[in-house]
Amino acid sequence: MTGTILILLIAILGAVGWFFGKAKAASFVKADSSKNAVHSLPGYHGWYVALWAVLPATIFMIIWNVVTPGMITDAALSSPAAAQLPTDSFARGSILSEARSIAQGSQTAAFNPLSKTMVEPYRTAISYYQTLGMIAALLLVFSCGAFAWLRLKPDLRARTKIERVTMMALLLASLIATITTVGIFVSLIFESARFFSMVSPIDFLFGTEWNPKAVAGPRGETGFGAIPLFWGTVFIGAIIAMIVAIPLGLMSAIYLTQYAPAKFRLWMKPILEILAGVPTVVYGYFAALTVAPALRDFAVSIGITSASSESALAAGVVMGIMIIPFVSSMADDSIAAVPSAMRDGSLAMGATKSETIKKVLIPAALPGVVGGVLLAVSRAIGETMIVVMAAGLAANMTANPFSSVTTVTTQIVQLLTGDQEFDSPKTLAAFALGLVLFIVTLLLNLIALRVVKKYREAYE
Repeated sequence: MTGTILILLIAILGAVGWFFGKAKAASFVKADSSKNAVHSLPGYHGWYVALWAVLPATIFMIIWNVVTPGMITDAALSSPAAAQLPTDSFARGSILSEARSIAQGSQTAAFNPLSKTMVEPYRTAISYYQTLGMIAALLLVFSCGAFAWLRLKPDLRARTKIERVTMMALLLASLIATITTVGIFVSLIFESARFFSMVSPIDFLFGTEWNPKAVAGPRGETGFGAIPLFWGTVFIGAIIAMIVAIPLGLMSAIYLTQYAPAKFRLWMKPILEILAGVPTVVYGYFAALTVAPALRDFAVSIGITSASSESALAAGVVMGIMIIPFVSSMADDSIAAVPSAMRDGSLAMGATKSETIKKVLIPAALPGVVGGVLLAVSRAIGETMIVVMAAGLAANMTANPFSSVTTVTTQIVQLLTGDQEFDSPKTLAAFALGLVLFIVTLLLNLIALRVVKKYREAYE
């Protein structure tokens, strides 16, 4: 039995436990119709039985899948066929890995003849431990589910227990997110420290020449000035893209919430949000094959002879179109959430509809608008594919939107592509760039929180 079928079977048995638990609790209600006879609703009793049936078996399966690979290998090595294996640990590991892949069905042919002799012991061990784990998991489902079902009684605080489990699940989810963020930050810190031991932080943060080499000077100072990358990221993602996205997104939200008919809004809002689901490589092709040539021809027509076919303007415009839904959706929800009494009061005082939008609705919805803009900026700063295909890889310090520039994320991908040595400043520079990007994003979040707090206090 495969793991997927076993998981499905456990889920079905959990549903059966929920049904029988709810039915038994319903019998308590019928037996005694007084309001205080049963502490929790029958549904909570059903979930109590279902969780007792599913959770122990699920935890057992996770632990079993972690420990069984070593047990399977030990069982295979105890077979007579293992006596032919070489003593060298690397050669032995290669043979065992190949034999295991064939036994599991992920590989069909053996390149080493000794691997064929180990396939059958592996198959026997895998079958044995899979069967053993399946039987143990099903026994846990039945025994724990029966134990919970027998414990059901009218005064059982099932609701309290279920809410406690739900709270623990939510806490675990938040801890996973927090620990993941901390882990990313710590890994960036350690690798960036190695980089800054080879390259001066001053040269990296304030240098204007970006041309990383695998072998540089005695401290690796040559070509690691990241100012052109920071400028390219700000120029494309925070200036050009925002000039496109913020007005269009905000005006779209205002029109859909205040002027558009209900039927038009019903169709238009999902169509607008489809832009967020289009793959970035599609935007990249659109920018490289359509927008960039059109902008270059336009620049040449107005006398700019140095216009490039890969330009910051092409990447920024397409990126701005891509992130319009992030701004419009958040602004739409925030404007719609403003109490109607504020709008009606403004109109009753004689203000026009446009004045009400400008002086009442937009200030009241500003926290949500700021949140949408922040989300859009974060999305734009982290974009890579559009920049690679439309803006190029040249690290230039220029304010000319028709010139080729690059961004931090694009250079991170370029530095980590292919076979790299993680003891050279060229590769470690990617982690330093990631650390700077992480800190900048964190500061943007803190600034946005301050703005949101200020205006939220003003309109509460």
